[in-house]
Amino acid sequence: MGTETPPGPKGFDEPVNVRDSLFKELGGDAEVGADIASDAEVDRIYTKLDRRIIPALWILYFLCAAIRSNVGIALTMNSATGDSLGQKLHLSGHQISTGLALFYVCYVVFDFPSNLIMSKLSPHVWLSRIVLCVGIVGACHAALSAAWNFYLIRVLLGIVIAGMWPGMSYYLTLFYPPSRTGKRIGYYFTAAQVSAAVVGLVSAGFQKMNGYGGLSGFEWMFLIYGLITVIDAVLLLWWLPDRPLPPGETRHRRWYYKYLPRQVPAFTSERDQKVHYEEMTRVYHAPPWTAKDLAKVMMDWRIWPLTLMYFGVVGVGIGVQNYGTLIIRSTNPKLTSVQLSLLFAPIWVMDLIAILIAMPLSDRFNSKRAYIFAFGCMVQIAGLCMTTFATAPWTRYGGLLVVGAGLGPTTPNVMVWTNEIFSRRHGEVGVAAATALVSGLGNLGSVTTTYALYTGWASDNVPGPRQYRKSNTVMMGILGMSILSSFTLKALLYFFDDKTVQENPENMDRAAKRELERGERGWGRSK
Repeated sequence: MGTETPPGPKGFDEPVNVRDSLFKELGGDAEVGADIASDAEVDRIYTKLDRRIIPALWILYFLCAAIRSNVGIALTMNSATGDSLGQKLHLSGHQISTGLALFYVCYVVFDFPSNLIMSKLSPHVWLSRIVLCVGIVGACHAALSAAWNFYLIRVLLGIVIAGMWPGMSYYLTLFYPPSRTGKRIGYYFTAAQVSAAVVGLVSAGFQKMNGYGGLSGFEWMFLIYGLITVIDAVLLLWWLPDRPLPPGETRHRRWYYKYLPRQVPAFTSERDQKVHYEEMTRVYHAPPWTAKDLAKVMMDWRIWPLTLMYFGVVGVGIGVQNYGTLIIRSTNPKLTSVQLSLLFAPIWVMDLIAILIAMPLSDRFNSKRAYIFAFGCMVQIAGLCMTTFATAPWTRYGGLLVVGAGLGPTTPNVMVWTNEIFSRRHGEVGVAAATALVSGLGNLGSVTTTYALYTGWASDNVPGPRQYRKSNTVMMGILGMSILSSFTLKALLYFFDDKTVQENPENMDRAAKRELERGERGWGRSK
């Protein structure tokens, strides 16, 4: 009777002796396998990937976030001359809220299918498609003339941008293990904060263009951002690498590849490719997912506490993003539209600084993600209390800066935690489906803050020092729900999850073994 070859890692259908031949080609010992590359060499390879992937995702997110959030700043641009978005289209507060909410309703509906399509096609092509459509629809904002086409354009923008944020998170898991994605998600997530700050600062310049060529300031803003985004979409086709392939394997080129620019490969060195292959074996050999696999992800109870966490923090973030200038104006009605734009920017600078501090710490102490998330929520609650109950205008404005600082450790932490939990249990389809569900359903929080609160809540829109008091109080409440959800999930994972996901170290790739050795599970101890 012949000797049967032991299986490799789950989803890895090559026998071990084929894998070992790769190590011999590199001049290493087949018996040491994963130890052939030092940690320093692995870090170097990830750093090379960073230079290729992170700046591209950052620019992508910066432009899409600018177009998505420009509508908030457009509500106050050139209001002294009657040329703001609301004034030009004769929009009431309720109509503005409806248009903003329609965007997020469409985002919720189409987020999930968009991410699933991306997992079946070439991810970089799908991301480029999203950016291209966002640029075209964004530029069309310059042609708005009535309330009905304001509604239409927001619906279209919600449809085409759906899947962008969870899609980028899923894309990272094709190149990095879960323990390395946190700070990288944080790095490109800073694009949203820089975008919000730049939109506020640059809008002051666009307001000076009001009337040039028969266009108002906000129309120039949407048009220019849209054109730049379309150009970026074309460049992404060439620059972003496609999903990685095992060494020596060639990709079956789909019909649309012949119409695309020639791509630069992810790894220019054969050794780098082989080391990354051993590091991320499961990703390279992830089996195609089926409807049954998808059903298991959708029935996983872990989605719901993550969704509630995301609901609160994204609701507050979008509320401040869309209505920040209106809240600032309520603290001092004498502020001009240019001054409002300049005061809006520091909120997102605080957010950016907090991300750069919190997310590397979140990766370093990845068993403490729940605590870091909860701390960010509590900082936001403190800031909202200042904005709501303080009497001095500058103290109330300072509260918004505190809210910005608290936003940093929250949203990216939810996505990273989702990656970790679902990649370990469900593989690639788990990441694609769970991130889309958490992002899509969680964005119902955005619908809440854009439709039910602020201008959508008539009794809360009375001028004076207590304006938006009820809306701010509701946002504190949903943040409290997010904190409770994070600790509930932490406890449930400790008592139930880790006991059911024990794995044989022999069936792990190098990255999974390293994470197991770190003992970063449960409440911080190795199970």
